[in-house]
Amino acid sequence: MTTRRRGEELEHAILRAAAEELRESGYAGMTMDRVAQRAGTNKNAIYRRWPHRAALGIAAYRHLSAERLPSPDTGTLRGDALAMLRAANATWSSPHGAVLRDLLAAAADDPQLLTLLRERSGTSAMDAAWLTMLTRATERGEAPASAVHPRVAAAPLTLLRGEYAMRGTPTVPDETLVEIVDEIFLPLVRGRGA
Repeated sequence: MTTRRRGEELEHAILRAAAEELRESGYAGMTMDRVAQRAGTNKNAIYRRWPHRAALGIAAYRHLSAERLPSPDTGTLRGDALAMLRAANATWSSPHGAVLRDLLAAAADDPQLLTLLRERSGTSAMDAAWLTMLTRATERGEAPASAVHPRVAAAPLTLLRGEYAMRGTPTVPDETLVEIVDEIFLPLVRGRGA
């Protein structure tokens, strides 16, 4: 006799199945039928949690992202920022990053997906990690309290995304990451106290 999964256990099974579909088939190939079959459930169980494919696609990506969130504590703001950017660069250049790029490309033709991507790009776990990093820097005396600001925290990743978009490269060279931290982020942080 098989035990029927419910609640969080079933939700995780569905998210894992959707993430696998995204990796293998891309957003265009991910269907509710295929996710249900892979998860060993029915479509109704999926639709009760996610009303449409776009919502499930974003939830599956966020599920993948939560597993990969770095939280370095090197003892310096510079070290932490470089570690975070290097981790993001490695992730976005990986198959996991390919899932995000596929979702972004699909958003051009799917208004629901575009809306969800915009809604979900607010305060994320990654934004919180950068704010935590800035808070630790203020506690160590490396940064003024005014540097703990969402826009300051978002600057390095925004610049990294810009590198991908403008240069179309599969990975950003480490020298560029160092420039983002040393020439833009750290002066921005220190300038907040002026």
